Amino acid sequence: MTQSDIGLIGLGTMGAMLALNIAEKGFPIAVWNRTTEVTHKFVQSAGDLAPKITPTDTLADLVAALKTPRAIILMVPAGQAVDDQITALTPLLDDGDMIIDAGNANFRDTNRRAENAAQGGPRFLGIGVSGGEEGARHGPSIMGGGKAEDWNRISHILEAISAKYQGTPCATRMGDAGAGHFVKAVHNGIEYADMQMIAEVYGVLRDGMGFHAPDISDVLAGWNKGPLQSYLIEISAAVTAVIDDKTNEPIVDVILDRAGQKGTGRWTVIEAQHLSAPIPVIEAAVMARNTSALLDERCKGEALFGPAPQEMPRSTLTIADLEHAMIAGKILCYAQGFALTSAASAEFGWSLPLPEIAKVWREGCIIRSSMLNDMATALAEDPSRNLILAPFFADLLEKSHNALRKVVANAALNGLPVPALAAGLAWFDIMRTGRSTANMIQAQRDFFGAHGFERTDGGSGHHGPWAMQG
Repeated sequence: MTQSDIGLIGLGTMGAMLALNIAEKGFPIAVWNRTTEVTHKFVQSAGDLAPKITPTDTLADLVAALKTPRAIILMVPAGQAVDDQITALTPLLDDGDMIIDAGNANFRDTNRRAENAAQGGPRFLGIGVSGGEEGARHGPSIMGGGKAEDWNRISHILEAISAKYQGTPCATRMGDAGAGHFVKAVHNGIEYADMQMIAEVYGVLRDGMGFHAPDISDVLAGWNKGPLQSYLIEISAAVTAVIDDKTNEPIVDVILDRAGQKGTGRWTVIEAQHLSAPIPVIEAAVMARNTSALLDERCKGEALFGPAPQEMPRSTLTIADLEHAMIAGKILCYAQGFALTSAASAEFGWSLPLPEIAKVWREGCIIRSSMLNDMATALAEDPSRNLILAPFFADLLEKSHNALRKVVANAALNGLPVPALAAGLAWFDIMRTGRSTANMIQAQRDFFGAHGFERTDGGSGHHGPWAMQG
C-alpha cells in the first residue's frame, strides 16, 4: 500500500471538503471516520481524486497508512470529542508524530493540549480554518498555533491548500499553542458583527424605508463594487435576490428570524472581558443573535407595546447615508477586533503578527473584504496604534461617522433596532473624548468604598472630603 503524506479523521462536511482539497493539491491522504460506511462512500464519490485517498477502517489502519513522522488532522466537533480522539490515537503514535486539531476549538483547550503534548507523546498543533464548505474545498484561510518546527513540517501542505491573495498563501503561523485558535475566535467575532450590521441596515431599508428584497439586493450589489466590497455583502445581495419556489416570494421573507450560532462569538466576548479589551460591536452582535432566539417573548412584547419599526419618509435617510454608516461601522468593528488581538498577544506572550493576520483574512475566510489590504498596510506601519488612528482609516471615519450618527439617530427615533451600529458609534464617541465622565465614577467609588483617585494636577491615592459633606 502506498503510504500517504497526511491523515484526516472526521468526514463531516468540512472534513470531507478539506480531504478533497488536500488530494487535489497532489498530497496522498488517508482518511478515517467513526462510521466505516461513511469513509467508503466518501472515497467512492471522490471521482478522479479517489486514487489519492486511502480509506481506512480502524485507527490502527490509518496510522499504518501514513509516512513517518506521521501527521493527522482532526476534523471532529470541538470539546470532549477532540480529547477522546487524542486519547485513542496517542498509544498508536510515536513521539515524533503530530496531531493537528483543525476544528473550532476554544483556545484555552488548545493551550492545555499543547502543554500536555510538551510532556511527551505526539506533537500537537491547533489551527483555525475559516471559509465554510466552499473554503475547505477550494482554499480556506488558515491560522496556525503551535511550535514553529511543527508548523514548518506541514506548512507546505497547509499553504498549498489555502486560499491565495494575488499568489500569496492565506496560511500563517500566529504563535505558540492556542494562538491560531484565538485568532480564529476573533475572526468569528468580527464575522458575527459584520453579519449583524448588514442585517441592521437591511432592517432599516426593509422596515424604515419600505424597500422590498429585490431592491435591497440591488443596493447591496452596488455597495459590493465600492469600499464595502466583501464576501458577506456579496452573499447578502445574493440571498435577497432569490425567489422561493413554494411561495413565489423572496426567500429571505419566508425565513424565520431566529439566528443560530455555534458559540465562537460568545468565546470572543468572554475573552475580551477577561482582557479588559472593549469590543462593543461584537458584544452587541452576540446579544442580538441571542435575543433573536427569544421569538415567543419578542412576539409578546410586540403585542404589548406595539410593533417597534415605524416607516420613515424615504427622504429621511439616503442610500449613501447607509453605505457610509456601514463603512464607519466596519472600521470600528475591525479596530476593536485587532485591539483585542493585541491585548491577547501581550497577555499570553504570543507576539501575534497583526499585519499577517489581516493578510491571512484577505481571501478564503468569511470576513474577507477589500478593506483588509489597507488594514494590513496600516498595521504594518504601526502595530501598536489603534486602527482608527491610522491616517487612512481616520480619514475614512472623518468622512463617514456623521452618516453613522444620522442612521443610528433616525433608527432610534423610529424604533428600528440597530444595536451593533449604535455600539460602534458609542465607542467612537468615547474614543474621541479627551475628558470623559469617568471622574464621576471615581468619585462615587471613593465615596462608598474609599478606593481613592488620581487628581488632574498630579498624584494618585487621593480621597475626597466626603465625610465633611455628610
